[in-house]
Amino acid sequence: MTMANFSNSMNSNGGILGTSAAAAGAKPSLIQSIALGGASCVFTVNFTHPIELVKTRMQVSGDGLVRVVGTTYANEGVGAFWKGIVWAWGREGSYASIKLGAYAPVRNALIGGDGKNAPFYLKFLAGALTGGVGSIIGNPFDVLKTLAQANKGKAVPLGTLVTDMYNQQGLAGFYRGVQANVMRACVLNATKMGCYDIAKGAVADATGWGRKDIKTVFCSASLAGFFMTCTVSPFDRIRTNLMNQPTDKKIYNGFIDCASKTIQEGGVASLWRGFVPIWARFAPTATIQLITIEALYSSLGFASI
Repeated sequence: MTMANFSNSMNSNGGILGTSAAAAGAKPSLIQSIALGGASCVFTVNFTHPIELVKTRMQVSGDGLVRVVGTTYANEGVGAFWKGIVWAWGREGSYASIKLGAYAPVRNALIGGDGKNAPFYLKFLAGALTGGVGSIIGNPFDVLKTLAQANKGKAVPLGTLVTDMYNQQGLAGFYRGVQANVMRACVLNATKMGCYDIAKGAVADATGWGRKDIKTVFCSASLAGFFMTCTVSPFDRIRTNLMNQPTDKKIYNGFIDCASKTIQEGGVASLWRGFVPIWARFAPTATIQLITIEALYSSLGFASI
């Protein structure tokens, strides 16, 4: 199928969902929506993981984009850009499935019906709630993924990484940085899903496109990706520092201590270190995830987000 045919099929009968699904207006259950969100996120991370790895190494080393990409390729080869992908799959299947998939059911529950026209603060609240819950569940995968990505030597076997963490720090080691991760997830998902939801209405009104049109979804997701980067970068930097501590040593005493030391070492602007690769990851990640889940909703006859 050509891209032109794909676009035509997605937009036929009025948008991603098509006439029959739109007319039916069926809503997925919470479990169904989480499962579809997880499928969208696991699919997407295969394409965006290399960007995440570069971002993590920039934050840890302080090196620039070109240097990180060059040294990673020269010293470790192309495969190094997918270091930690197994943990990324686990993270997307747990944390991301909830933050994306649970959003629409939670938003609808908060308003007691169709939440597409809910006040903006309820949309942000729904995003914050689903992001926060998901981050608690997915934190162990986040920790292991960060350690695997920051490791510039020979890849550590999965079993060894888990065993070393447990032997040296116990179960608490898998929840290092959880405070920063929850705050980051709340801000990230509130911005992502809130801005996306609001932007869909604004884009549709400004252009005449339908809310289900793939062009509306693409533009709205791209806007959400930019605003996510602006609000989340400081939390992302602190979370990376907390999670990248050696398994046998504790450098920071929580979120505030890490934030203070990070600012002392690099200034306030250092909290936005890695902004370009974060944006380069967030924009396509949000776009692919949201287009994919909307397409999955359509294929099963569910109404759009």
